[in-house]
Amino acid sequence: MSTYAQDFMAELKAKNPGEPEFHQAVQEVVDSLVPVFEKSPHYRKNKILERICIPERTIMFRVPWLDDKGEIQINRGYRIEMNSAIGPYKGGLRFHPTVYLGILKFLAFEQVFKNSLTTLPMGGGKGGSDFDPHGKSDMEVMKFCQSFMTELCRHIGQFTDVPAGDIGVGGREIGYMFGQYKRVRNEFVGVLTGKGIKWGGSLIRPEATGYGCVYFAQEMLATRGETLKGKTCIVSGSGNVAQYTVEKINQLGGKVVTLSDSDGHIYDEAGIDAEKLAFVMDLKNSRRGRISEYATKFKSAQYIPYDASKGFNSIWDHKAQCAFPSATQNEINLKDANNLLKNGVYVVAEGSNMPTVPEGVTLFVEKKILYSPGKASNAGGVATSGLEMSQNSLRMSWSRDEVDKHLQTIMKNIHKSCVDAAATYGKPGDYVAGANIAGFLKVADAMLDQGLV
Repeated sequence: MSTYAQDFMAELKAKNPGEPEFHQAVQEVVDSLVPVFEKSPHYRKNKILERICIPERTIMFRVPWLDDKGEIQINRGYRIEMNSAIGPYKGGLRFHPTVYLGILKFLAFEQVFKNSLTTLPMGGGKGGSDFDPHGKSDMEVMKFCQSFMTELCRHIGQFTDVPAGDIGVGGREIGYMFGQYKRVRNEFVGVLTGKGIKWGGSLIRPEATGYGCVYFAQEMLATRGETLKGKTCIVSGSGNVAQYTVEKINQLGGKVVTLSDSDGHIYDEAGIDAEKLAFVMDLKNSRRGRISEYATKFKSAQYIPYDASKGFNSIWDHKAQCAFPSATQNEINLKDANNLLKNGVYVVAEGSNMPTVPEGVTLFVEKKILYSPGKASNAGGVATSGLEMSQNSLRMSWSRDEVDKHLQTIMKNIHKSCVDAAATYGKPGDYVAGANIAGFLKVADAMLDQGLV
């Protein structure tokens, strides 16, 4: 790492203490950008990196609400409006007990580059709350969402900031928040994405992150003359991203043998076919149950509880060729990364944001496997959110096939941008460097064009 990069990171950590996820996300980008600053010193002279790492606006607020017992509950609400150089802020809202400023800054920072890669005019942002929707009644979730949006609505808008869903925020939560936005602002506009199909949502949006991740994996495999057909795949998580990753892998002839939640994972050597996936979707989306119930229902599967004392997650210790981490950040540690390689995995396409620790990323890159960072391979979700914004602005709805074709084209273009940028800066085949460089250049050049703002 160059002296400039070392000094920059030391200052960033000093000014943003106690935010390890944010430090990790910035470090990865900074490491990739060293050849860019050597080749184009004007980015350094104009302090683009220093500016891009500070949010344009950070909003924090309290969210009071009444639970079903009539007790007052209070949560914290956040919105990080990171960068608007190429379009209105765009990024999800996360409702989870682990949410704090550092997590959201990391996610917003990643979102800037991810949105840049989509080629759509979207800036980067992220938000959410430490509210936990699990175990809450629909009435409690509605009351929280209404209180949350009552404050947030004054900071967002179709030309300013367009939030979407993320962990803990699905169709139910988006519906409640959109209803409250409309009520308070007295306008029906495309201010949230992930809306219901009947009132402004886009076909393929629920599927988009998972589908897009699989499309990106297909593009990577194509560089070696291969496809997903006949490949055994490990998928983590069991929410929206994981579900549609499984669906698309099945459609393309692959076989998925795992799914997980925070308690453990199931291993089904026979494969998670359409019937089994339908059970998972009902289990998770409607009944909000635990993945362990899968093994009770299907005798071909075994359930393995998660044991943190092992120092690794056994979901990554199964024979396979492809892995799709689709749960949460830092779910693959160095031991897990070694286990994946040991078991024959040579394709890792990230469906979640930053699921691999830095040492694992370094290992994957050194071993020259087909490894794509989340900002590239999971960009299909926000890309289709961008398509939803376009449809809202046009007051029209595109067909399923039309949206899917747009999504496939966008993922092909992201793949090409990563490959080209990596080759241009002397790192052929390195998707991490390619994604970071390609994402950065578009935003940096827009910032230079717009002056010191």
